[in-house]
Amino acid sequence: MTEKMMENSPYSEKIWLKSFDKHVKPEIDIEVYSLAEMFRRIVNKFPDSLCYDFQGSRATFQETEKYVTSFANCLIENGLQKGDRVAINLPNVPQFIVAMFGTFYAGCAVTGVNFLLQPNEIVYQLKDCGAKAIITLDSFYEEKVRKALQTGTTEVKIVITTNVSDVLDLEPAMKEQLIKIGKVPVGKVDPLDGLKYYTYNEILEKYSNEKPPDVVIDPDDVLLLQYTGGTTGPPKGAILTHRNVISLLQIIEHWFEPGVNPGNAVYISGFPFFHLAGLQFCLQTTFLGATQILVPDPRDTNYMISKIKEYEDKISLFYNVPTLYLLLLKNRRFKKLNLSDVQGYISGAAPFPTENIKEFEEVVGKGKVIEAYGMTENSPGVTMNPFLGPKKIGTVGVPFPNTEVKLVDVSDRTREVPIGEPGEIVIRGPQTFKGYWNKPKETENALQDGWFYSGDVGIMDEDGYITIVDRTKDMIIVSGYKVFSVEVDDKMNKHPAIELCSSVGIPDPDRPGSEMVKLYVLLKEGYKPSEEIKADILKFAQENLAKYKIPKFIEILKEMPLTSIGKVDKKLLRNK
Repeated sequence: MTEKMMENSPYSEKIWLKSFDKHVKPEIDIEVYSLAEMFRRIVNKFPDSLCYDFQGSRATFQETEKYVTSFANCLIENGLQKGDRVAINLPNVPQFIVAMFGTFYAGCAVTGVNFLLQPNEIVYQLKDCGAKAIITLDSFYEEKVRKALQTGTTEVKIVITTNVSDVLDLEPAMKEQLIKIGKVPVGKVDPLDGLKYYTYNEILEKYSNEKPPDVVIDPDDVLLLQYTGGTTGPPKGAILTHRNVISLLQIIEHWFEPGVNPGNAVYISGFPFFHLAGLQFCLQTTFLGATQILVPDPRDTNYMISKIKEYEDKISLFYNVPTLYLLLLKNRRFKKLNLSDVQGYISGAAPFPTENIKEFEEVVGKGKVIEAYGMTENSPGVTMNPFLGPKKIGTVGVPFPNTEVKLVDVSDRTREVPIGEPGEIVIRGPQTFKGYWNKPKETENALQDGWFYSGDVGIMDEDGYITIVDRTKDMIIVSGYKVFSVEVDDKMNKHPAIELCSSVGIPDPDRPGSEMVKLYVLLKEGYKPSEEIKADILKFAQENLAKYKIPKFIEILKEMPLTSIGKVDKKLLRNK
């Protein structure tokens, strides 16, 4: 495509601007500064506002900064220098917030470590990013982290352990009782030679009277090394800078401007902080001076509901993966809550079937679900349905301000596809990452002229709304025809017996290079697996899908495999 043709394309003309809320500008002026400076500004502006609530344990922003300062000074006094990496291997507990901003105050970068990783996977990430320190729960340490460090192949010099009870405002006897009955997991910290050990509480005590470190941080310094996927090889560390993240925080603040209540709002999310969607929500909440309710186990819907009830006249935003919203919906107590003050339920990281959205909005209110789309490599926000204006169910909305998006042919990246046709989503903006850590070939393939090639396939309509139809790797090729698994899943989820389903491609032994569609199904309560149910599901598929999209095989599961953030694990299904 020639430069002239590209200039006249609907993507370069940003046809989505007409769908923006009235208060949203095509471009906003972005002030660039570090995340350490961001936290200082919030502390100065809202010192007495609540930073977090964790099982009744609370701290203001001013109190939290004292802990942050202690953590930062511990890192510096133990030899960490600007640019070094610190691994955080924690659930959504206050220690994560303290360790993260403490790392930023020290001028270092954070890499979040999924606490479900096995020791060999932990070793890979620690080695790849060259982490010098790690903070983890004592139970994680005993179970996995010690085995990883025992290999002696990482650069870790400092190990910080903590326990959930460290931050609970309870009498010692009560803490002991909770530990004894297994409510609070505890692990033995058996030290390894050559490593220096601290407990979280020791750090807060030892470094309590010191001033914040004076570290000069450039906006283009590395802020996060966020490890992604690994479905096409080993996980890659996406390099995100202070500039990337602070830009997105301001863009999203502008998007929600009429509903922002700085210093007074309360937000809740079940996304784990090791996932960038969860971490961005944590940072966004802090950026707005809002209180975040920390949810260590999002599957514990009773806990989430109890906190929602406690703050029900103050909570303004939720942020969850669709499966977590559906888990809440299954809990009868959720339907009894007063949710009238909630302004939106942001949904991301996985498709939210249209039937499920309608069912959810019958409880929370029509137009309250705000579907969004992002990638780790974009800090992670790219598109979102309007906050106030029309929301198109099943779409992920329109591109954010200051963000360019185009759709290109999956087989020929130089050719933009027309509006209404599927193409690979390509993104460029101030939030777009700088490349993959120590992986120049992967960086060159994914990042060209500032454009990030996402690997996601989408369709843009005439109003600029994008529908995600598949990952390029999840696209099923049936006799040369492209079958988008998201479309199949969305259609089949409308069957009255199906609670959740997921389609994958399996090799067709009679046609080399071709695949067949296989549908995995989780039935709703009250339905039992049978040949009759399978036949009815197949009939539904025949009535609602083109012939080449109809599943050749239907398998009913007792449990749908999910990733650590609640997405259907298609990789596992493909390998079944």
